[in-house]
Amino acid sequence: MSKLFEPSVLAGLSLRNRSVRSATWEGLADQEGFVRPGLIQMLAALARGGVGMIVTGYLHVSPEGRGLPWQTGAWKDAHVEGLSKITKAVHEEGGVLVAQIAHAGGRTRAETLGTLTPIAPSAVEDPAFGIRPREMTPQDIGDLVRKFADAARRVKQAGFDGLELHAAHGYLISQFLSPLTNRRHDEYGGSFRGRHRFLEEVYDAVRKVVGPGFPIFVKMNGVDGLPGGIEPQDAIESAEFMEALGMDAIEVSGGQAGMVACRPSRLNIRKPSHEAYFRAIAGQFKKKLKIPIMLVGGIRSYEVAEDVLASGDADYICLSRPLICEPALISRWMKGDRSPSKCISCNLCLKEGLEGQGIFCKPTE
Repeated sequence: MSKLFEPSVLAGLSLRNRSVRSATWEGLADQEGFVRPGLIQMLAALARGGVGMIVTGYLHVSPEGRGLPWQTGAWKDAHVEGLSKITKAVHEEGGVLVAQIAHAGGRTRAETLGTLTPIAPSAVEDPAFGIRPREMTPQDIGDLVRKFADAARRVKQAGFDGLELHAAHGYLISQFLSPLTNRRHDEYGGSFRGRHRFLEEVYDAVRKVVGPGFPIFVKMNGVDGLPGGIEPQDAIESAEFMEALGMDAIEVSGGQAGMVACRPSRLNIRKPSHEAYFRAIAGQFKKKLKIPIMLVGGIRSYEVAEDVLASGDADYICLSRPLICEPALISRWMKGDRSPSKCISCNLCLKEGLEGQGIFCKPTE
């Protein structure tokens, strides 16, 4: 039997196969973060299309934590009603739904935040977004830990099956972890332990709110891709720390949002040798850790997905752009049509989302 189509249990969740829709900004909320009908329809279609587990695009935990316009929110109780409609629709299609919660930190734009001031571990200007955030005070840090916990409470209340902490791609938690963006000299910076303190406090606060049986996953960088940033050996040490904290699984990614030279979503993935570009790092994680490893990054073909799983380099395959192009890709593969995804990795789907109508595939050929 195909390894990809094998049912499994992940942190207590029964999945119909080993495919995961990796968190993807959908651009289908309003400017206050409230869910619009198109988001419900998009995620329900993914469940109907056979995806084993769906992770939402990141829900920002605080108004200044919005990284992109029309991003879904989880920062006030009023958001729960719309989020509940998503979980109901996905569950009716037999899907499993996980909420990714996050804060952009300094990785945002002034026009996205309006009058709000971006905050980050250190006042380091982001080279991709051209904005210098305000360095967080210890009080800011404590407030934001509570906001992550409040968002987790809302996610559970809305009926999600689990949550994922976004600690990748140069967003806030990632900014604390990386020496490139964390220049602090207090207890939240400097040493490895200091740079991981914010993540630990967020995890502990979230776990206290959701309880011991609720799955908490983490998405993290296996490599930052910038000089002075996180390298694979650093990431392995971080992953071991996260496993010891109690994370239920790790999604391995890499790169920095908005950076052309080291973007998480690379262009022109046209042949198998271009696919699964974080696979080697995920394989290193598998050798060191006991918890499940999920791999994202350029997977386009059934054969590559199957080989990654069969080789033991990862336990789950995560897809993003292919499922924007073909929401029923997994179902198509399961029915016997194993041709690669029609996604050509042009990234125009994200460009379309910036127009306010949500992400969608508009192939160039």
